Amino acid sequence: MVKYLWVNYMKTVLFDLDGTLTDSREGILKSIQYALSCYGIEEGMENLGMFLGPPAHLAFQEFYGFSEEKAFEITNVFRKRYSEKGIYENHIYDGIKELLEKFHSDGIKLCVATSKPQIYTDKILENFDIRKYFDIVVGSDLDGKLCNKSDIIAKVIELGGYDKSECFMVGDRKYDIIGAKENGIKSVAVLYGYGNMEEFISSSADFIVEKVEDIYESALF
Repeated sequence: MVKYLWVNYMKTVLFDLDGTLTDSREGILKSIQYALSCYGIEEGMENLGMFLGPPAHLAFQEFYGFSEEKAFEITNVFRKRYSEKGIYENHIYDGIKELLEKFHSDGIKLCVATSKPQIYTDKILENFDIRKYFDIVVGSDLDGKLCNKSDIIAKVIELGGYDKSECFMVGDRKYDIIGAKENGIKSVAVLYGYGNMEEFISSSADFIVEKVEDIYESALF
């Protein structure tokens, strides 16, 4: 474990949402499972982990061979169930509020950069009473025009006018790491979410941490 004094290097931290700030696995996967069943595809939740991270309409195309038109159609079915039930089948990770409070008290700018649609992101942050910690929150568009993690990170940096050399992206999937690299900022991968060591190494994460409490001042590199 290499000790890493965050406050000496960074001024802005971007957080992913699902798998990083909150554990939304149950709500997402139950809603994906429901949407697939409406199209005659019965799938166990244990086989749907690949939907945790990428935008739903892209995942339906990649993993189930849906056309772009059909992918948006089934995504709308997913979103209906998710907006009514799935969004509440969610909980904040232990230690996150304390971590955000510590960053905030140190004067570090906090942002959210997520592929989850903006409308759901805002509701979740308000529901867990953590929206107040973030200066900028950027989620995806429902029409899919803004859904690539790299583009979302870029928009956060642009809106805040942040110095890239002082920014860190904290996330739990390779999309967060790749998006950070494409924007020229450091990345911190968390193992308590939905990703794994193999994907973080292959995507060249700058730091890899095991627990929420590790994020502030230490990293496994």
